[in-house]
Parts: sequence; structure tokens; C-alpha cells
Amino acid sequence: PDEVKARDVLRNGASADYAPAEFLGEDLQTAQGYDVDINRALAKVMGLGDGTTTHAEFPTIIPALGTKFDVGISSFTITSEREQQVNMVSYLNVGSAWGVAAGNPKNFDPSDPCGTTIAIQTGTAQEEYAAALSDECVAAGKSKIIVMPHELQTDIATKLIGGQYDATLADSTVIGYTSAQSAGKIEQLGDVFESAPQGVAVAKDDAQLAEAVQKAMQYLMDNGYLKDILATYGADNAALTTANLNPSVD
Repeated sequence: PDEVKARDVLRNGASADYAPAEFLGEDLQTAQGYDVDINRALAKVMGLGDGTTTHAEFPTIIPALGTKFDVGISSFTITSEREQQVNMVSYLNVGSAWGVAAGNPKNFDPSDPCGTTIAIQTGTAQEEYAAALSDECVAAGKSKIIVMPHELQTDIATKLIGGQYDATLADSTVIGYTSAQSAGKIEQLGDVFESAPQGVAVAKDDAQLAEAVQKAMQYLMDNGYLKDILATYGADNAALTTANLNPSVD
């Protein structure tokens, strides 16, 4: 639609980590995943052709917005802290989930993770959550949780299957897709919890781009395109129906 066309705001592309929302293809160079497809769709709705997606380590994406990258689409949970740094446009509602090797050979118990070794992607909300859980363990007189941070979720999957870790903690969509891609070697353990909206991040001083992304995302939602994209990755249930700009969050 004409109202969402803007300047060439996606010329530098979006950036994301290689969680199943975005991962490397067989050439180990090409980014793939639903966030890549969503970036492409947003660019087309805004009349910009094909959006480009490039890789950056998760913690470096937000600081690079407005300079190296135009938008960040990388399973960013919307928090009040992030909204102080950047504009956020909501598009998914995703929780956290535990993943274990098939059959749970380490007998990991989500209700009592104290003393276990957990693999988590660096810079994610789950890293903070696991640290808080570990503090609770220590306060209760139990052994701390050993948190093993990784830049890539694909590395975590390989080591989890190999028996190096008791479990991994990630976005529910990440665990679901990792399970599907592992041909049954990884499975989700327990229910999804701590559900929260995720958003596209835009530089704080770029109100024009933030509004354009919000309107383009709403177009994808209203016409069923967002759910179609997510369905390819088994994540269509995570789609929101309203793209809010900087929604109020706890």
C-alpha cells in the first residue's frame, strides 16, 4: 500500500542470530528462517523489492541499528529496557521452553534444575532467566545451575544431542523447530512458559521507519501472510493479530 512506502530503509537489511527463526543454509553463508522471510515480506510491502538479511551476533544487533542495520528481526522479546533503547513493533507472542535429547537421558527435571548444566544462547531473555533460577537454587541451599552460553543455537543442538548438556532453554518456537530439524533427536520437555510479545527493532530516532514497519506488519497480519510464513516453520500459532508500536509491557 502507498501509505507504508518509505525511503530505502531496508537497504542494509535486517540482522539476526542463527536460532531457528534464522539459521544458516547448507552453504554456511545464506541466512534462512521465518525472520528472514518476514524481512523480505516487509520490504516488498513497503515497495523496496527484496529485503536483505545479514548475520550478526545477537548482542551486537541493537547497538548497530541506524548505522549498520536498518531493522533487527531476531526474536527480540519486547521489554521496557529495550523500548528505552529502540522502537519495537510487535508481531509474535512466544514463550520459553526446555529442550532435551530424545528420551531425556540426563533425567532433567524442569521443576528442579539446580545443579544441572544448561546451554543458552548469549544475549537472550533465557540467559537472564537461567541466571535468576540459579540464584534461587543457591538461596535455597542447592547447587547452582551451570549456564553454558553459545552464540549459535545450532551449536547447542549438536552438543545437547552429544550428551554434553542436561538441557537447553530457548524460545518455544526455537525449541519446536530445533526438534523438527533434529529428526527426533531433540524434544521439548514440559509446557511453554513465560510467554511474551516479540518485536522488530528499529533505531529510536527513526520514527518514520518505525511507523512504516508497523503498518507493513499489520498488512501482513490482516491478509494472512504472517501466519502463512510462520506455518512453514510450524510456528503459526505464535502470530499476533495487531502490530503495536512500543506496546506497554511489564
